[in-house]
Amino acid sequence: MGNKSIFISGGAAGIGREVALKFHNAGWTVGAYDIDEEGLGKLAAEAPGIITGKLDVTDFTNWEEALADFTSHTNGKLDVLDNNAGIIGDFDIAEQPAGLIAKQIEVNCTGITLGAKAAYPYLKATKGAHMLSMGSASGIYGQPHITPYSASKFYVHGFTQAMSLEWRKDDIRVVSIMPLWAKTRLAAVEAKSTKRLGVRIEPSDVANSVWKAVHPKNFIERQRQDYSVSFPDLALRWSARFAPAPVVRQVNKIIAG
Repeated sequence: MGNKSIFISGGAAGIGREVALKFHNAGWTVGAYDIDEEGLGKLAAEAPGIITGKLDVTDFTNWEEALADFTSHTNGKLDVLDNNAGIIGDFDIAEQPAGLIAKQIEVNCTGITLGAKAAYPYLKATKGAHMLSMGSASGIYGQPHITPYSASKFYVHGFTQAMSLEWRKDDIRVVSIMPLWAKTRLAAVEAKSTKRLGVRIEPSDVANSVWKAVHPKNFIERQRQDYSVSFPDLALRWSARFAPAPVVRQVNKIIAG
């Protein structure tokens, strides 16, 4: 009961799975929830102590049920909500099915917002709690060929900024991770940036950044909101902030092809 706790959406595979294993191995009480029940079964078999359950992040009632289930194991406490679940659509927007476009916004934007609402009572009841959302380097400058996905990651960035202010009086720290392409199913797209920048980040690298983000070392560190995973995504983030806009656009034209 005294262990720290983390609830992970989209925890059955990829980055979510790696986060679950890292925190579990560190002695945390871990909840990995997903619509991928087969993947959850494999995770539970590998790490029997991890609590698993079904979660459709677009369904608020399902969020409430999943969090109630998990926190029944933690005495009603929640140290970290990891808004990890996300999907991507491939090709230009004129070629993407309308349903897929809508689904990306629903999962990537509405999903994290419903998660925040549902998790709030548990986070508020836990001293030093964190909400972490999975952003992307595609939320630094809009990326063509994955436009709805890229735009949804701008939402994550704005959502993180707004919630960090909204929850500051409740002592809930709100952060996001903004990696380049990681070696997961989401990178299996035709976007030229995957070829020009490469897919070099391991899911375990992102899990390490998640760990760092929820373990700030001092007051200054606690003021951070955005975390990069590799030097290239850090460089892109800082160049977008300080370089002249025409230069940033030209760089992204080259990256996007």
